[in-house]
Amino acid sequence: MNITPRYITVRELTEGYKNDAEEGVSAFSGLLDVRPKYQREFVYKEAQRDAVVESVRKKYPLNVMYWAERADGTFEVMDGQQRTISLCEYVAGNYSIGEMFFHNLTQDQKDLILDYRLTVYVCAGTEGEKLEWFRTINIAGEKLTEQELRNAVYAGEWLTDAKKWFSRTGGPAATLAEDYVRGKAIRQELLETAIGWMDEPTIEAYMGKHQHDTNASELWLRFQSVINWVKVTFPKYRREMKGLDWGTLYKAHGRDRLDPKALEARVAEMMADEDVTAYSDPISPPVMMETVHL
Repeated sequence: MNITPRYITVRELTEGYKNDAEEGVSAFSGLLDVRPKYQREFVYKEAQRDAVVESVRKKYPLNVMYWAERADGTFEVMDGQQRTISLCEYVAGNYSIGEMFFHNLTQDQKDLILDYRLTVYVCAGTEGEKLEWFRTINIAGEKLTEQELRNAVYAGEWLTDAKKWFSRTGGPAATLAEDYVRGKAIRQELLETAIGWMDEPTIEAYMGKHQHDTNASELWLRFQSVINWVKVTFPKYRREMKGLDWGTLYKAHGRDRLDPKALEARVAEMMADEDVTAYSDPISPPVMMETVHL
């Protein structure tokens, strides 16, 4: 793997900046994929965003950014997305600091920002090498989740379709399962849960097998099946049901002929048992497993 240091001015970085929200973000004259498919949405708060620009205006050093070089000679941001978007959005005039937009600045103030040099390390290597390097540099700032890191390796048409279902706040998966599954869609936690419910030993195994599929219909259909099974099998909702490993229960008992009324009577009995409610999660997975064996 080759790692090469480069110095990029803010002027060069922001040239041709384009933000199409969920369709992607590009900069550096269209050569830089600022938010690859595995990256999360912009999450900086205003104070963090403004601090990036203020650091540049005061000539303070910013942390090193990391880009990965693609086979076609273009680049993708591996670390530094938030800083990049903060700078590009400001130069594009999409927010102000105080009451000063970029276009309100004098030319020398603009040039001070545009001529600021950013230090970028460019990585060229295999997908495995990039992932390992990505894990190593992901030690500061807004850290990526494990699923966001996996997405770095298994990006493709399948992942794009999967994120349509699982990676949007208020999206289909979040709406369907908000009472039963923990995690933030935007941080890929619902996607991680859904893949973990599939019939593969690891999440990586499933993503590797389906990376080049044209859609994620199988994943979405299984997720719906699990949640609908839960709602039918345990029709009385309890807050303790949120976050349980429903996928494992579905694999073990999804085809069983279960009596929801009998199950509810047993659950109610167990919830009244002090030994059961002593659990930190009153209806813990082991307890639920015992319940469905009626």
